[in-house]
This record gives sequence, C-alpha cells and structure tokens, in this order.
Amino acid sequence: MIRKVRHQPRTTREELVNDMKRAGTTVSKVTVGTALRHHGFKSCIALKVPLLKSSHVQARLKFANDHLDDPEEAWEKVMWSEETKVELFGLNFTRRVWRKNKDELHPKNTIPTVKYGGGNIMLWGCFSVKGTEQLHCIKERMNEAMHCEILSNNLIPSVRALKMGRGWVFQHDNDPKHTARITKEWLRKRHIKWPSQTPDLNPIENLWRELKPCCSAAALKPDRSRGDLCGRVGQSPNVCKPGTKY
Repeated sequence: MIRKVRHQPRTTREELVNDMKRAGTTVSKVTVGTALRHHGFKSCIALKVPLLKSSHVQARLKFANDHLDDPEEAWEKVMWSEETKVELFGLNFTRRVWRKNKDELHPKNTIPTVKYGGGNIMLWGCFSVKGTEQLHCIKERMNEAMHCEILSNNLIPSVRALKMGRGWVFQHDNDPKHTARITKEWLRKRHIKWPSQTPDLNPIENLWRELKPCCSAAALKPDRSRGDLCGRVGQSPNVCKPGTKY
C-alpha cells in the first residue's frame, strides 16, 4: 500500500481498500488513512503547474545550471515582474474553512461563484530585494504597445523609487508581447534570458499568492464590478504596496 502511494500519489483511499480486499485483507478507509499518516503521508490539494514539454524541462535545467554559482549580490540587482489574472469571484484560488458537519452551506463557510468567474482583471506588478513597487491594473486587452507604455509608466519609476542604481536587470517571461520587436527595442539589454513555462522560478508568484485572497469576492457584494476589484487591490494592506519588503 505504501509503495503504491509513493509511485501513484493520486491513488484514493477507496482504491487502496479495494486493493487490500483483493489481496485478502479487509480494512476501512479510516484505517488506510491512519496507516498513511503514520508513514508521513497526508492528503493535500494537488498544485496546478504549467504543462512542461521536454524542451521546457531542458531550458529550465540550463537556466538553473547557468546561474547556479551567481553571487547573492547579482540577484539584488534584479527587478522581477509579471502579469497575473484575478477573478472577480475568486475562482483561481482555494480556501479551507473550519466548520461543523451541518454548517457547510452557511454563507461564511462558502465561496460564491458565477459562470466563467464573473469577469476578471489583469495586474502588472514588480519588486526587487529592496521591496515592492508599482502595481498597475490593466483595464484593456494588452498588446505590445500597451506593454511598453506600462513599462514606461511603472518600471522606470519603480527602479528609481527603490534606488537600484546602475546595472539593474529586468526579468520577465517569454510571453509574445514581451519578446515582440517593439518591446525588445525598448528594453535593449536590460533583461535576462528566462525559460518559458517557468512561473515557479519567479519569486513574484509568492506575492500574487498573498494578494489574491485579499481580493476574494467572499468579502464583496454580488453587484461589485471590475472597477471595485481594482480598488480592492489598491486597498489591500501591505501586499504589493510600494516599499513592502519580503
């Protein structure tokens, strides 16, 4: 049983009970769960990660090896950035609640949902080892020209505000808007090569993980709009606010 869970972690307790039954041993799901916990296993929500092709895996490995011996000071010069989507009704994150058996439908124990998430907003943010800076709400469909405008209005002021000095490096992913000729021309040499399908290597993911629950529609009225969500983001204390350090 333990060997199967190690090799096939998505196996359910019911499947393990059936396996044991076919082997001539009758156990309950509770007993199976107790045995798994005794060996250090616990039931967790599987994380969603990008689907990686072989080329993605090789690119990630090469990136890690290329920067394996970089001194800490080198990373202090990096300005990290990314866009992220925030659903109006919080469909893109999971929450757990403490409740009693018969209270599952109490409003405080549920997260309201609507079809297709009820709309969303896109955010652009950046931070460095010195703290967070500009957080921009993208209100239209972003193209290459708009991306350059966002960089002009937010990236450079952020670099100056954080006093990053000369030789700073701008990090972003390989989204087509980021690699378009107009964007490359704007950035010139102020970026590092970044393998595609690699959001987990970007520490800004940790900021998004803290920001999104703050925007949960569980605390919003049903008639709230995208504009209200943008305002909510701006009011989120100590998350992606200029000067916040992590």
